[in-house]
Order: sequence, then C-alpha cells, then structure tokens
Amino acid sequence: MLLLLTAHAVPAAALPWAARRAGRAIWVIAALPLLAALVWSAVRAPGVLRGTPVRESLAWAPSLGLSLDLRLDALSLLMVWVIAGVGTAVLAYSAYYTERNTGREAGLLLAFAGAMTGLVLADNLFVLYVFWELTTVASYFLIAGPERPRERRRAAEQALLTTVAGGLALLAGLVVLGESAGTYRISGILADPPRGTAVSTAVVLLLLGAFAKSAQMPLHGWLPAAMVAPTPVSAYLHAAAMVKAGVYLVARFAPGFADVPPWRPAVFAAGLLSMVLGAWRALRETDLKRLLAYGTISELGLLVVLFGAGTRTAAMAGVVMLAAHAAFKAALFLVTGILDHQTGTRDVRELSGAGRRMPGVFATALLAALSMAGVPPLLGFLGKEAGYEAFLHGTEPGGHVAVLAGLVLGFVLTVAYAGRFLWGGFARKPWAEPGSPERPAPGFLAPAALLSAAGLLLGLWYQGVAAPARAYADGYPDGPEGPYKLALWHGLTPVLGLSVLTLLLGAALYAADRERVRGTCPRWKTLVRLPDSRRAYPRTARATGTLALRLAGATQVGSLPVYLAVLLCTVLALPGAALAVAGAGPGGIRLWTSSVQLPLALVVLAAAAAVAVTRHRLTGVLLTGAVGYGVAGLFLLRGAPDLALTLLLVETLTLVVMVFVLRRMPARFTPEGSAPRTRALQGALAAAVGVLVGLFALASAGARRAPAASEEYFRLLPETGAHNAVNAIVVDFRALDTLGEIAVLLVAALGVVSLAGVRRQGGDGAGAARTGNGGAAAGPEPGDRVAPGPAAQWDQPHEHWVPGGSELPGSERSLLLETGTWLTFPSLMVVSVFLLLSGHNHPGGGFAGGLVAGLACVLRYVVSGRDGLGAAARVDAGLIAGGGLALAAGAGLVPLLLGAEPLTGVLVKAHLPLLGSLKFSTTLFFDVGVYLLVIGVALKLLSALGANLAPAPRRTRKSAEGDLTR
Repeated sequence: MLLLLTAHAVPAAALPWAARRAGRAIWVIAALPLLAALVWSAVRAPGVLRGTPVRESLAWAPSLGLSLDLRLDALSLLMVWVIAGVGTAVLAYSAYYTERNTGREAGLLLAFAGAMTGLVLADNLFVLYVFWELTTVASYFLIAGPERPRERRRAAEQALLTTVAGGLALLAGLVVLGESAGTYRISGILADPPRGTAVSTAVVLLLLGAFAKSAQMPLHGWLPAAMVAPTPVSAYLHAAAMVKAGVYLVARFAPGFADVPPWRPAVFAAGLLSMVLGAWRALRETDLKRLLAYGTISELGLLVVLFGAGTRTAAMAGVVMLAAHAAFKAALFLVTGILDHQTGTRDVRELSGAGRRMPGVFATALLAALSMAGVPPLLGFLGKEAGYEAFLHGTEPGGHVAVLAGLVLGFVLTVAYAGRFLWGGFARKPWAEPGSPERPAPGFLAPAALLSAAGLLLGLWYQGVAAPARAYADGYPDGPEGPYKLALWHGLTPVLGLSVLTLLLGAALYAADRERVRGTCPRWKTLVRLPDSRRAYPRTARATGTLALRLAGATQVGSLPVYLAVLLCTVLALPGAALAVAGAGPGGIRLWTSSVQLPLALVVLAAAAAVAVTRHRLTGVLLTGAVGYGVAGLFLLRGAPDLALTLLLVETLTLVVMVFVLRRMPARFTPEGSAPRTRALQGALAAAVGVLVGLFALASAGARRAPAASEEYFRLLPETGAHNAVNAIVVDFRALDTLGEIAVLLVAALGVVSLAGVRRQGGDGAGAARTGNGGAAAGPEPGDRVAPGPAAQWDQPHEHWVPGGSELPGSERSLLLETGTWLTFPSLMVVSVFLLLSGHNHPGGGFAGGLVAGLACVLRYVVSGRDGLGAAARVDAGLIAGGGLALAAGAGLVPLLLGAEPLTGVLVKAHLPLLGSLKFSTTLFFDVGVYLLVIGVALKLLSALGANLAPAPRRTRKSAEGDLTR
C-alpha cells in the first residue's frame, strides 16, 4: 500500500515537467497508477471479501507512538475501485476535452487520486486527517485553475474555507476520540468503541467535518459554486471522489458510534434536508452542471442517511447507492462536458435537438439518468429498494416512518430532475433554434459510455456489488426481518409499490416542471423558489471581515508596551494559576543551599530592579551586565565552573558590543514626560512576572520524579576519555544539539550584519570604504589587506604601538591602553587556545576559548579600530565562521564514512618520541570548529558596527565658511 501511494505521488510531481514532451499522452501516463491500483485491489479482493484485511504499518516516531498505519477492508476496497475506476475514465476523457497540452491538471488529478486513496486506506486518525486536508488543497488548485481568474478563484476560496473549517472540527473530534479510546488506530477504536460525554462531543465534531466535505446543508454552497471548474474536475472531485470523503467517514465510524445519542438525529436531519432541498433546488436550475451539482447534494444526503442509520440493510443499500452514484453521476457530468464542448452551451433554454444530432451521447445520458431515477434493472434501482426496505419494517433504529417519507419525497424529486436533465439537454424546444453540433469522437464518448453501462451491467450482475456490500454490512446486526439479500425481484412487496409510486409521482412532477421552463406556469415558479446559498456565503464573509476589523480596531492599538502587558498578564493568569493550584511539587522549593549565595542573589535582584527604573540606556546595559556576572557567580558556587566561565565571557562580550551599539541610539529609554502611574504599573507587572518565573523555575526543579540525566552522563563519561562532563556533553553526548546551536548563532550573526547595512562600495577589495547606518565611512573588515598610512607603519613604533591606531586622533589615544594591548593580545590568544585544548579535562572548551579570542579582538578593535583589526586577522571573518561550521559538520560526518554513527568520537592514544604520551579524542576537531565559528562571529559583529570609533570632528566656523565658498 505504501508503494501504491508512492506510485501516485512521484508521477504526479513529474507530470508538469513531462507534459511538453508527452503531449496528450500525458493523460495516459497519469492513468497508469490508477490502473495499477485497480489491478492491485482486484488481486487482494478475494481475501479481503472473505474477512481478512490487508495491513501495513511504517513506524514514523516510535517513541511518540506515531506510525503510518494502512488497512484495506471491504469498505476501503469499494472506495479504491471508485477512485481508481472513475479516475481512469476521467483522465482518458480529459485527453479529448482539454484543448491544450498541460501536465498541471493531470498531475493535480493524479495527486488528488493518491490523497483520496491514502484517506480510505488510513488506519490511523492522524494519517486520515493528513490525507483529508491534502484532498482539500488539491481541489483548491484544480478549481482555481492555472491562471486563477476571478470567478474561479472565489469559488476555490469558498470551497477551501468551508472544507478547512470542517476539517478543523474533524481534527478536534479525532483527537478527543483517540484520547477517549486510548488509541489512534481506527480498527482498534471500532473494535472497542468508547462511550461517554467526551465521545458524544467527538461524534458531533466528526459529523461537522463530514457534512462540510460532503456539502450537506447548510454547508453546501461551495459545491454549486465549484461548477466553474472544468468538467473533468467536476466529474471526478464533485461527483465521484472528494464529496464521497464525508460519506466514507460516516460509513467508517457508523458501526461503532451509530448508537451514540447525537449520531442518528444528526445524520437523519442533515441527510434528509439535503436530499429533499437539493433535489428541489435542482428543478430551478437551467445550467446543466449546476443542476447536477444540486442533484449531487441530494444524493449525498441519501448516502449519509443510509450509512448513518447503523443497520445492516441500510448499510447494504448505502454500498449499492455509493457505487451506483459514482457511475451515473460521473457519466452525466462527462455528458454535460460533451454537450458544452460540441454546442458551446449548457443552458437548457438554448440546447435543442442535440439528441437527434448525437444519439450515442443521448443513449449514454439516458442510461445514466434511468439509474439515477431508480428504474429497473439498473443498479440505482437495487439501491433504492434496499433503502426503502431498511426503513419500512421494524421500529427504531431500523424503521422510521419520517425517514421513509423523506426518502420517498427525495426520490420523487430525483425522478423529476432526471427527466429535466434529459429533456433540457437533448429534447427539441419549439422556442430554441436547433443546433448542428458535430458528433464527438468515439474516444471522447467512450469513458462516459463505460461508466453509464456499468450501472446496467452491475444491475444485472448484482452479485458483483453484493459481495462487498455483505462484507461491509456484516459488521451490523441483522434486522427484524432477517438478513437482507440484493435481488432484482423480491415479489409483489410494499417496497415495489413504493418504487412504482415514486416513478409515477416523479414523472408528474417532471411534466409540471417542463411547463415552468417554457414560462407558462409562473405560480409554480414562485412555489419552488428557495433561499440562495450564493448570497449567504458573501454575506457571511463580509460580516466576518467587518467583525475582524472592529476587533482589530479595538485590540490592535499600535502600542508595543500594551501588547507586551497583555501577553505578560496572560502569563500571570494562566501558568500562574496553574502553579498556584499545583503547588511546589514533592521536592518543595529550596531558595538557597549556601549562605554565600545570599549576597550574590541580593546583588542580582538589586541590579535587576535598578534596570527597571533607570532611564539611561548605558546605565541599563551596565546593570544588565551586573545581573549576568552575579548569576555567573551563583553558577560557580553551585559547582559549575564551565557555565560560570562561559556566562562571564558572554556577558563581557555582549556588554562591549552593546556599548558600541548605543553610540547610534538615543541616550534615554523613554520620553521624559511618561506618567508616574504608568511606570508604577509597568514596574508592578515586571515584578510579578519575575516572581512567577523564579517560583516556576524553583518548583520545576523540586518536582523532578525521574532520575537526573547527569547520572547517566557520569556513568558513560569514561567512554569519552574526558574528565569534564560539561564538555563531553557539548561535543559528544549532545553534539547534534551543539551543531544546530552554532548554526543558529551563525545565522543570527549574518542577520545582524544585514541589518547593520554593511556593504562594499569599492570593487578592489583593498580597504574599500563601507557605509553603515549612519552613512559614515568605515574601515576594512578583518581579512582585508590594509595599507596603513605613515602614522601606522610598523617601522615607527614610537608613534603607534598597535597598527591602525591612526584611526583615532591624538586626543582620543591612550598610551597605556595601546601598550597594554600590544602586550596582552598575543597572551589572550594563547589563553584561548589553552582553553580549547584543555576543555576535555578542565573547565573550558571551544566555546569558551572562542569567546576569549573574541574579547581579544574587541580589545584590539577598541584601540585601533577596524583597520587595525584587519591587520591582526588577515582572513575574512565570514570564511572563519563558515569554515568553523564546515569543520564541525565534517568532523561529525567522518565517522559515518567509516561505518560508525555520525558525531561519534574515538579516543586516540599514542607515544611520540621526545613528547611522550599523547591522548586525545577526535571530538577535538568538532570543538575546533566551534572555536573558529565563535571567533568568526565576533569578528563579523565588530565589522558590522559600520563607523570609525572616533567621533566626528567638530566643524569650526572657518571650515564651515570654506565649505560654503566651495
């Protein structure tokens, strides 16, 4: 089954590109997977019909209990035959109907067929929902068309919104149902159906999704609107396949949930309303496609009633009517397409004499319409008689007088609009000029003729339909009259009398309706007028839009503080309430483990409170840094030197970079005139959220029930050859997480550089000028070749200790800082390498070493600017960062080439002459990649500052006057 779905998906993706070479043969290629599905299902049919379903399962996420479960039973077997059989006929028909050679529609139709096949084979609730929505997406693109004209786009959007809204209700119902049953496997749920209030709610949501998909009233408006799509799309999606998805859902879950209280009233009310009003509305339509669309709504209502009744006879009637409807309704749509293609119109008031000009088309339509009207010996007659039998005898739930009356009325109307279709499409009208259409090519008519003939052949050889009908219906108990058997003749029974009465009343109604079309019966026209769904949808859409605008106007006030306050209040109300109810957990809350932590905690709290009240940005940045340093001290006291070192370095680097950023921003946070009351409310909210987050963190630590992961890490630590568990976690146990994190770090740095507006203005790459956000010229990036001026030459050390110092004027220079940098820069780089190499056994590692090297670059940048930094780092920062990521990823993939798992480390031991014993892990190369990436990111951020460090020189009055004279 998985192979069958793949055989649909892969060609569907390739067909749009193959259409140019294949021409009209693209439709034949598209039909091959459907033919394969027919052959595959026919081979497996004997075992399935004997009660042995075919099952397949593919584990997707076993730890989460997610798997792709598929199952072929009698009901899904019948649906596969409908999907593949009608689909093959429609694709063959499209080769003649579609004038241009396009692979888009062929690919979409094949993709839709694959999605429908997956839907009916799904044995998992989530898998069913995924395929359910895939059919919706495919139908949207098929209705909208390649150019998406306005009318077709609107119809596609209406279908999409209606069915997706029903799909959301279905998803909620499936989740509730799966949780109530304790399993998401459909066969398991039906084997032991759950009961309860939650199940009743799930049933209502499930039926809402089914009614929306099958266009049951009042959710039916999208189906007539979708008739703007080409005839092959209407014949396949809106007659035989997509609209059957909702019916299939009802049929699938009826054996287990027909006795749940909301089920039968819901399916009877929606089904009978749709059956009667849909057929009634079909009598008003003059467009043949819209007439068939409303007729489809009517017949789908019939199927919902039959499958939803939850009895054996009704289930058999449903199976027979499902097969009959797929054949005759698809054939009638294809006939309508032929009429439109050959005559140029589908209007019953303009078509005249087509029956004489195209007798083969008329014979095909006649056979299909007779099956639709329930005339013996066609398949529709067998389904109608079984439906009458299901509700004629017995009491609830098998027999129901009101339901039987509704079925009779619906079939009477069906006979009437079947006659209307034949007369409107093929009869000669006195007021219309007979046309002279050409007869269609035999290949154009053949698909419709085969589908129409199938209704007659299966009516005569009803045993072919009786086998899947019995296999499905055996899941229901027998009725009071015993097991029902399909037959063309049951004798002179009340059911036969109802069938004859239906045909007679339908013929009389057809005659009256025919007079109405000629315009001689205005009173009758008034009687059949009903509310139009075409007006309801736009009004609903406009009302929804108006409501959305009003809500947005009331809630979207354009103030970021207001939005943030709403979010924080929500956090306080929901998680805060949950924390208050749940308490601290079994472990309780421990505020501290040592008295030494108290002073540091007070420093952190005082600095955080000061950040909330300060008005100056620089002060706020410095206080935030103090918070970070205090937390680093707390980590150190808790025995986490690696975390403390890393946090200390990160805070230092962040503090320096933020100070650089503040040069381009106003000095104050908020305007001077902010109200004291507003500041008090903001402070109170901030304090409340801070207390909540702190308590939540402490409660979470105290609520731990499972053993700590650190115990397993320490147990496996000897395998890595490391003595530092933190570094082993970073480069060995959780190396994949580290790889993802450094990739995110690199992407974030590139984003910062892009926002800073760094771009080269010259093309020679030799110290080309750049402009930042402020428009000031910037020096070269690290890695650029620099040509320092006379003041920056290495042979003049008495002028500048560090190359590039000429960027600063003499008044801004610091001899002490330059001398200190000249002495400490190499030492800091050596320390960074030491932290890199010693991280496997002592506090440090690639990240800490890279941060130290980045701070050394910051110091160099402060003294000499970007040109001096470029002299120190002569490799492009992007190459350093990208090379680090490539080295880390490559070091992780090398074990895969050697037959081991990715990111696996190997402990290497060797004895070298003079050097002695050598011991290291291959994860060191991964750590080197982290080291290089951190250095490259730091250099890239420094280069993104965009302007020289020195402030712009003051312009004297004399220089300004000189500018004016120039």
